[in-house]
Amino acid sequence: MVTFAARRSEPELVRPARPTPAETKALSDLDDQWSLRFYESIVGFFRGPPGESTTPGKVTQLKCGGFVIGLHMCHCIADGFGTLQFIKSIADFACGELIPTTLPVWKRDIFTARIPPSVSHVYPAYKPFLLGLDCRGDDVMLSTPPETMEMQYVFFGPKEIDILRSHISGHLSKSTTTFELITAVMWRCRTLALGYESNQRVRVMFALNARGRSINGESVAVPHGYYGNAHFSPVVEVTVDELSTKPLAHILELMRKVKMDTTKGCVKSMVDLMALWREWSPFCMDRTYEVGDTKWVGGNTLQFGKAELVAAGTPHAGDFTSKLISYHTKCKNQDGEDSIVVSILLPKLAMEKFTKEMAIWLKK
Repeated sequence: MVTFAARRSEPELVRPARPTPAETKALSDLDDQWSLRFYESIVGFFRGPPGESTTPGKVTQLKCGGFVIGLHMCHCIADGFGTLQFIKSIADFACGELIPTTLPVWKRDIFTARIPPSVSHVYPAYKPFLLGLDCRGDDVMLSTPPETMEMQYVFFGPKEIDILRSHISGHLSKSTTTFELITAVMWRCRTLALGYESNQRVRVMFALNARGRSINGESVAVPHGYYGNAHFSPVVEVTVDELSTKPLAHILELMRKVKMDTTKGCVKSMVDLMALWREWSPFCMDRTYEVGDTKWVGGNTLQFGKAELVAAGTPHAGDFTSKLISYHTKCKNQDGEDSIVVSILLPKLAMEKFTKEMAIWLKK
């Protein structure tokens, strides 16, 4: 085990250059939803050029010349893309720019519910929630305190991804994204590990970004610089028996279909649904596996001067409720090859079963 000594300095408050305007800004109906009322923690690691030291004030300095930045933000204010835009703005200021590259845009009215609202085109898997069905509240993932669970990070390098891809054939073998592939396999292993009954319905929920997205030939009007929540959450729902016995290709087709079903009518209905849900109690998330794709964070463009972002992710700290979500994060293996790490939080006994199930899939 690697050990190291850390020196902690006194925290310093960075005050704005001028008084913050005293005004109230309304959130959109996508922002103000139950499932986003938590604080997201993000940690980014930056590496300086060889032989040069990067010294931005008030950050965690490393002996190698790099540094670490942490961010703690309420998800109701911004989604992943909005948070990245905020970090890039800080980077611009740290490099001496007077104006950030991308100016922030509020315009939360673009995701405002209609009057009267209509939920006729919501994702089909949401309809049982609307009717109050299939919600027994007996999911071990909801009854076990998150802080008593075990967190693991599952590594997928090019070799592991090729092995998973070998389980599917035909057009899906090439067209399936790594996110879809890994999510489908982990959902199956996680479900079996948690020991749900074969006739119970289980769900996988993932984020679908609306920025720049064309729906039936029409673009969703998300302005450049918008940093509010602009994502929707498609859900695939099957029985445990269907998930565990059908070919992997069947599950992948269901995931792709629900993406294609995100029509403009669906977008409007989901905004209406989020507005209606604020008046009700939080909807039940029994047997639902939530997954987020953060591999795109930073890309090859996020820099502080000459320092570049080399790794970022969600630490196992802070708001434990948010750790129920599995995050796909970009990294490199020991050979410098692009790889993926996926976080997962489970009760300890379930984690042991999950590890065994994953080992089966990762054998040639």
